[in-house]
Amino acid sequence: MHRLTIAVVAALVAALAVVSLSAAAAQQAHAKHHRYHRIISLSPTVTEDLFAIGAGKQVVAVDNQSNYPKRAPRTNLSGYTPNKEAIANYHPDLVLISYDPGNFASQLRELGIKVVFVKAADNLEQAYGEILALGRLTAHRHGAKAVVRSMRRHLAAIVRSVPKTRRHLRVYHELDPTYYSATSSTFIGSVYRLFGFRDIADLAGGTGGGYPQLSGEYIVAKNPQIIVLADTRCCGQTYGSVSSRPGWGTVSAVQHHRVFGANDDVASRWGPRIVQFARSVARIAKQD
Repeated sequence: MHRLTIAVVAALVAALAVVSLSAAAAQQAHAKHHRYHRIISLSPTVTEDLFAIGAGKQVVAVDNQSNYPKRAPRTNLSGYTPNKEAIANYHPDLVLISYDPGNFASQLRELGIKVVFVKAADNLEQAYGEILALGRLTAHRHGAKAVVRSMRRHLAAIVRSVPKTRRHLRVYHELDPTYYSATSSTFIGSVYRLFGFRDIADLAGGTGGGYPQLSGEYIVAKNPQIIVLADTRCCGQTYGSVSSRPGWGTVSAVQHHRVFGANDDVASRWGPRIVQFARSVARIAKQD
């Protein structure tokens, strides 16, 4: 549950006393001759974005959860329980975060280090905007625009590849084996909306900021036609483990083998690899 709790808390952060990415990018637009050379990313998604747009050579360190791409300079730095002294030892001129526990960003600013907050995206448009803003901030505007164009083009083609008769399937997105899920108001939910899928978590009600905890009985009753397991690596969930759950053998997704084991990391980040995720979802949706 620790992995889920952190993800939900990060997604719920609404306002922080740090410079926002959009504001920092706007400032950078008026400082054309400045270029950051020692960037630290404490967000796995931001790390992926930076390398995708061509700013990888400016990155001197990333957090211990940033496992992609492999050439990223991974360290023991934590984005969840950050240590300002450990970060300062890398002599960064820019630190990018998506989480600010204990307002540590202010502590870094007191050391003269610039900190920019990159909010967890709620949908694809926000994700595109953040990639473009990172491009402006790091002087890689063209690379960022190319990444966004590619994402838009590929996602549109992937959605078109799914027959219209499969555009209204019921989907259940599993975050962990205790049935925490994600509604259509979340980033991953916005990906399902592209296809026109109906997220069964939307009808659950309650709180959770878009991440409600369902029950096995509820899920079986809603009879999802697609099940996406975003708990394969963390929790070892598979088609076999799902099909053996009491009562789940009657679920349409199980009967038609439309159970997709996603890479937990890809499914929980809002970067360019979401295209890979969407391609896999389309493949499972087209399966008879």
